[in-house]
Amino acid sequence: MQAPAAPGTYALVLILDRPRRIAVGHLGTFDFPAGRYVYVGSALGPGGLAARVARHLRREKRLYWHVDYLLRYARVAEVWIRPGLGRRECAWAHATTALPDATIAVPRFGASDCRCAGHLVCCTAKAVWQEAERCFEASV
Repeated sequence: MQAPAAPGTYALVLILDRPRRIAVGHLGTFDFPAGRYVYVGSALGPGGLAARVARHLRREKRLYWHVDYLLRYARVAEVWIRPGLGRRECAWAHATTALPDATIAVPRFGASDCRCAGHLVCCTAKAVWQEAERCFEASV
């Protein structure tokens, strides 16, 4: 998948194969159960979606964002993108959290610059992933 250099919002669908205790920078240390996660973020700076997604997919990088700490252990299964200047990441996080069997994985994860409960959602059922993807595709 080639992301455009345009600004936009993205979601990383992550798979954590086994439970892990992970130190997430200044946020703290948390127990992550094995399973599926979705992390939502925005890429409004230089290089847009292409630069941000490429950085997340690189194995070697300086740990900066909360998701960088999780990506040391989780694999990216899918990337969903929506080009545009609108900040959709909070709406996507809220929509995903509202789905059945979806929970905020870690309070405030990825949400340092907003008032959201968190931008990392843990979902167990495949149907939840399909519904989340539909929500993101429908967002304006």
